Amino acid sequence: MFYHAYNGYLNYAYPYDELQPLTCKGHDTWGSYSLTLIDAMDTLVVMGNHSEFRRIAQLLIDKGESFFDTDINASVFETNIRIVGGLLSAHLLMSRAEMVLEPAWPCSGPLLRMAENIARKILPAFDTPTGMPYGTVNLRHGVPKGETTVTCTAGVGTFLLEFGALSRLTGDPIFEKTAVRAIRALWKFRSPIGLLGNHIDVSTGKWTAMDSGIGGGVDSYFEYLVKGAIMFNVPEFLHMFREYEISIKRHLKRDDWYLWAHMTKGTVSLPLFTSLDGYWPSIQGMLGDIDEAMKTLHNFHQVWRQFGFTPEYYNIPNANVHQGREGYPLRPEIIESAMYLYRATKDPYLLEIGVDILEGIEQVARTSCGYATVKDVRDHRLEDRMESFFLAETAKYLYLLFDPDNFLHENGSYGEIRHTPGGVCILGAGGYVFNTEAHPMDLAAVHCCSAEKREDDRLLQDMEDNIDLLAMLGVTDERDNNEADGFWEEFKDSSRRQKEWALKEETLRHAREKYFRKQEEKNCQQGGTENCEKEDKSVSIDEEDDEDLEEEDEDEDDYFGFDDDSDEPSVKEEEVKVNKTEEHHHHTFLVDMTKFTELERNFTRSFMKELQITNLLKNISADLASKMRVSFQKTEYEHMANNVAKKLDSASLVEQDHPTNTNISMIDSHDTKEGTNIDKQKINAQSDLIIEDVSSEDRDEDIHDKIENQNNDAR
Repeated sequence: MFYHAYNGYLNYAYPYDELQPLTCKGHDTWGSYSLTLIDAMDTLVVMGNHSEFRRIAQLLIDKGESFFDTDINASVFETNIRIVGGLLSAHLLMSRAEMVLEPAWPCSGPLLRMAENIARKILPAFDTPTGMPYGTVNLRHGVPKGETTVTCTAGVGTFLLEFGALSRLTGDPIFEKTAVRAIRALWKFRSPIGLLGNHIDVSTGKWTAMDSGIGGGVDSYFEYLVKGAIMFNVPEFLHMFREYEISIKRHLKRDDWYLWAHMTKGTVSLPLFTSLDGYWPSIQGMLGDIDEAMKTLHNFHQVWRQFGFTPEYYNIPNANVHQGREGYPLRPEIIESAMYLYRATKDPYLLEIGVDILEGIEQVARTSCGYATVKDVRDHRLEDRMESFFLAETAKYLYLLFDPDNFLHENGSYGEIRHTPGGVCILGAGGYVFNTEAHPMDLAAVHCCSAEKREDDRLLQDMEDNIDLLAMLGVTDERDNNEADGFWEEFKDSSRRQKEWALKEETLRHAREKYFRKQEEKNCQQGGTENCEKEDKSVSIDEEDDEDLEEEDEDEDDYFGFDDDSDEPSVKEEEVKVNKTEEHHHHTFLVDMTKFTELERNFTRSFMKELQITNLLKNISADLASKMRVSFQKTEYEHMANNVAKKLDSASLVEQDHPTNTNISMIDSHDTKEGTNIDKQKINAQSDLIIEDVSSEDRDEDIHDKIENQNNDAR
């Protein structure tokens, strides 16, 4: 279906805007800028035809930005959703189509510059007292002289996705600010009962058409409030929609139908279903209102079955076509809702809707070079027009309905890591948002280039730098809390912590050697001169290294309980009974060293390379979540900490029988349980100070008993 229409356009209509499928000719409609070609580009990628996408993209790139420098009046609304939206989507799909990318992509690229160029040409339309745009603009000279100031509601409020994406990709805030100003103007001019009219004077804010509904003339404004809230994480837009929704249900809804009513009185003015109402169940589905969405979509489908198509207007009480609006221009809205709801429910009834629509179009609307508008759904007469949205939306949504494995349905299990001017970004992982012309935009790519991301990265790094993990886990030195804090402070300076940790390790190694050397000297002296001579030959300590690290050793000895300044005991003194105080000192030292080494083994291997939030999520118990909330309460990091805590709550602890499942990024796939045990044996072989089954919660007496038991086992 898609390729029959696409090839027909290329063969008979290009470079005009649209194909005339009955006469197999082309004609310009909305702006004389090869509308159908640009509208269809991303559908090629959705269907996997990357080579054709590359060919068309290069064709447009070769034309350059002057392609839109024409002295012609164009629809501001249609130019935005079809041209700007189409170019933005194509730009963001260049990587998937394996095109040559600029180093700063997705924050730069030729298609992005073309989208920005055409968007700047329609910006003058917003130069009004209210910030709401004119309906028409000349692509070379701006707003035409004498242009009407009356614009439909959708023509005012359907710029947020495209203009917001442009601002965040290019760094120029003018586009997003312009779109938001227009949206807030409509909110300001809503009626006392919370409804909007159909047309408004953009110079005064006075409504010129007072009928309020969810369909034609209003539809995409509501759509963009929901999608804009999702795409840019702005709760204000969702709040607006929910307030409108309350009034819509109160005044417009009748038995799962949505009628038209007077915007100030709330009385029904037109008991009609319009074909553009068909998008509404998709919005309900996005917000989780599945039952209501399915009931409404069922009503719309019954109209399709009655005529084989949905007319533009359907009189609900009379169950018949509204006179003068009996055509079907191959619209996608019902298919769109079926696709969204099928993704949410997998209800096979939704596939039946898709089959009905597919068969109806194929059997009635197909011509020798494309697909034609159904002029009258009652007798299925055709009209010589194929709108560009047939390739951009109708064919695409049908394809996605029956292709559950399409990349646009990705749920986060796959992603492409890219280094960009905005930092490291994971792209293509899912969460695409479609504009009202079904042009998909990757949320992650748009966010990647934004100043908001850079601020988020700064806050995240700042938060990581201020996390005192040991304190949050309740691990402190009972003798001196200040010293324990100082121990962890060494990890907070990311530029120095690896170097300092290496020095600390070297110092600790020398400290251990000195301690064991002293113990060996004492033992050999107790055993006699012969044993001392034997030990002197077998044990070699680098005295020169000790001198180099003498100053560092003194600091470490203070922390661990060493007493290098004490006099060496004589042979005579050692022959006497060992002083009980000195024996207690040795046991205290072993306890301290055991505690520290256990912490070293449990924590430093995970956190010394670089403290990453993903490692926190997967390697810290859920108990840390509550402590994180408390630690950052009433600080600038509170919101971020709460988000992390939620993820920690859902994270599972490392299972003892499966140690390798902790974190794929930190433990290689070959580190089996057996391998972990081998590593553990190696660590124990390096130092007798590592005692089995010691935890930070053990009392000193418990640790001492475990040391004695291990020594007895060794003997």
